[in-house]
Amino acid sequence: MASINELIRKSVNPFAPETFKPGNFWHEHQDSALHVDEIHQTTLRDVEAWLEKVARDRTSRTLLLCGDSGSGKSHLLGRLKTTLNPKAFFVYIDPFPDSSCLWQHVLRSTVDSLTQVPEGASQSQLLRWLHSLSAAQASNVVDWVLGERRTFIRRLRAAYPSGIYNASQFFGVLYDLLNPDLNALACDWLRGDDLDEPDLKKLRVKRSINTEDAAQKILANFGQIAAETQPIVLCFDQLDNIARLDDGRIDLQALFDFNSSLHNQGWKNFLIVISIITSTWKQHVGRLQPADVARIDGELSLKAIPLELAKSLWAARLKPLHRRAKPKPKTAIAPLTRSILEQKFPGGKTHPRNALELGRRLIQNYKVGGKLAEEDPLAAFHLIWLKELDKTRQRVERIRQFSDPELIQMLREALLVFEMDWVRSRFLPSPTYATHSLCYERPNQSGRTGIAWSEAPNLTSFYHVMNACRRAVKLNLCQQLFLIRQESVGGEGRKGYEIYQQIFSQGTHQHLTPTLADVEILATYHGLVNAAYSGELVVAGKTPNPEELADLAHQSTVLEACSLLQALNLFPTAPPQTASAPFADLDAFLWNLLKTQQIMGLQRLIETTQAQFPRASAEQIQQQLERLCQAQPLQVLGSSDRPDEQVVCLAANSA
Repeated sequence: MASINELIRKSVNPFAPETFKPGNFWHEHQDSALHVDEIHQTTLRDVEAWLEKVARDRTSRTLLLCGDSGSGKSHLLGRLKTTLNPKAFFVYIDPFPDSSCLWQHVLRSTVDSLTQVPEGASQSQLLRWLHSLSAAQASNVVDWVLGERRTFIRRLRAAYPSGIYNASQFFGVLYDLLNPDLNALACDWLRGDDLDEPDLKKLRVKRSINTEDAAQKILANFGQIAAETQPIVLCFDQLDNIARLDDGRIDLQALFDFNSSLHNQGWKNFLIVISIITSTWKQHVGRLQPADVARIDGELSLKAIPLELAKSLWAARLKPLHRRAKPKPKTAIAPLTRSILEQKFPGGKTHPRNALELGRRLIQNYKVGGKLAEEDPLAAFHLIWLKELDKTRQRVERIRQFSDPELIQMLREALLVFEMDWVRSRFLPSPTYATHSLCYERPNQSGRTGIAWSEAPNLTSFYHVMNACRRAVKLNLCQQLFLIRQESVGGEGRKGYEIYQQIFSQGTHQHLTPTLADVEILATYHGLVNAAYSGELVVAGKTPNPEELADLAHQSTVLEACSLLQALNLFPTAPPQTASAPFADLDAFLWNLLKTQQIMGLQRLIETTQAQFPRASAEQIQQQLERLCQAQPLQVLGSSDRPDEQVVCLAANSA
C-alpha cells in the first residue's frame, strides 16, 4: 500500500483545471462526489421557493442570479437542474448569436433541452411532459399511441379550446412525437428547422416555424399546456458572449425585451433565471429600460464562501486518494492544511474556483517535491481541447443540430484566431438571411471574402439565399464568395439551383461541403470562447480572456485539423498522414499530460491515456511511451519487474 504522498506523485492531480469548467448542464456531467451541498445552499433553496410559487399560481417569474467570475453560477444552475428536475422541466439557453433571431434561438434551446433524458430517468423531459397531460391520461398510453390522430387532436383541442397557436397542426406534431418513425422529424419541426415540402407533408403541416413571430407563439403554446403539468425553467447563462451592438457592448436589452414580452403577454408557468457576472450587470443595468429591469422578481447573489467550505471542497477532491492511502491520512485534506487557506485568504472567505486553483498548485508542488517548474499553457490547453472535443463528439450527431446563425458565429470566432484584418457579420443583402453570412479581409491581401452558410433543407429558402448571393456578387460586396452547405442544392427545374449554377459553377466563387468533424471542431472552440468570455476557463492556473484564448488556439494549431478552414486557405494545408501518424495524437497526449503533471505512476499514466484513446491497448501505449522517451526528456524510473511501482517523469524531475 502507498502513502498519500506516494499516491499524489503517481496520480493525476485531483484538482485538474479541465474539471473546473462548467457550461450547458445537459452536456456537462457534474460528479456528485465532488459536490459540497452546503455551498450556496441558501440560494438553491431560494430558487426552489420561487419555483414553488410558480407551481402554485402558474404566474411566470424572473430571477437574476449574480456572482463574480469563479463564484459558481453555472455550477449552481447544474445543481438546480439535478435537484429540482422532478418538480420542473429545465432548459439551458446558450448565448444567442443574433438578437433578430432570439425567439427562434430560445425555441430551439427549449426543444433541445426537453428532448434530454435526465440522469436516472427512463424517458426524456418531453415525453414526461406529454404523458402528464390530462388528455393523455384519459386513456392508457398504448391506446393513445395507437389511437386515431384525429381523436387525439380533438381531445387536446377540447382541453385547450383557446390560446393555442395553430392548434390542429401543433397538436398533430405532438402526436407524431410518439411515433418512432416521425419522432425525429417532429422534434425538428418543433425546434424551428426549415423543413422541405416532403417532410412537411409527412407531418401534415403547411410550413416551418421559421420566423420570430411563429417561434414566439409556439413557445407560448408550451407554456399554455405546461400550466396543467409542471413549470418550465429557462436558464440563460454565459451572457458575455451574446450578440453585440454596433459599439461592441452585449445586447442585454434584447434579452430583457424578451423577458418583458413574456410577462406582458401573460405567459403561464415559466421561471426565467438570468445568470450574469456581477461586473457585467453593473456595467449594463443603467442602459436598460427601467420598466424592463422592474420585471425582475428576485435578485440572488452568490457570495464568497467561508474557509471551512473551501476546506470541504479540498476534502471532496482528495477523498479518492485518501481511500487508497496507507497509513490513513490524519486529516481529510492532508497533505494540505487549513493554515494555508488562512494564509492565502486572510479575509476568511474566497470563491470556490480560487480554492480549487490553490489546491491544484499545492498538490502539483507536492508531486515534484517543491521543485515546481513554470507551467506550460500550451500543454495544458491541448489536454483541455482533447477533453472538450471528445464531449462535443458525443453530443453532436449532425450539422443541423445548430442553426445557421450559430454556425456562422462559430466560423467567425475561428476566423479571428487567424488574425483577419476585418470581420463583419450580416454580409448578405437580405433582412431574413443576413444572419447566415459574414465577410472578412485577410492580412496583406486585397479584396473581401464573403461566406454564406445555409443548411435549411427547404429549397424555397435556399432559393432566397441564392438570390441574396446573386445580389451580393452584382453589388460587388465581395471579390470571392463561398457557399457552405451540406444539404441538397436541388436540381434541374429549381430556381435556387439555377442561380447556384450561375454563381458557383465558375472558378471565382466556390461551394464548400462541411463535414461533421469540421463542425465538431468549430463547436468545441465556440464552447471555449463562451467560457473565456464568462471567465470560467482555466488554463495552467490562469483564466484567459478571448484574445488570449485565440492566441493559444493559434499556437496550438488545433483548428488546423478543420478541413473547412483549410479549404478557406487560412493556413498551409496539413501534410498527408504517414504510416507512423496514427499514433501522433496519442504521443502528443502523453507528452502534454506529462508536461502538466510532471510525474505520474506508469500504470496510472496508461489508464488515463486509455480513457482518452479507448482503442489503444496498454501494450501499444507502453510501446509509444518507450519511443517517446527516446525523443523527449522523459524517464521511466523503477524496476520493470514491479510495473505498479514505476513512475514516469520529466528528466528535470528525476532526482
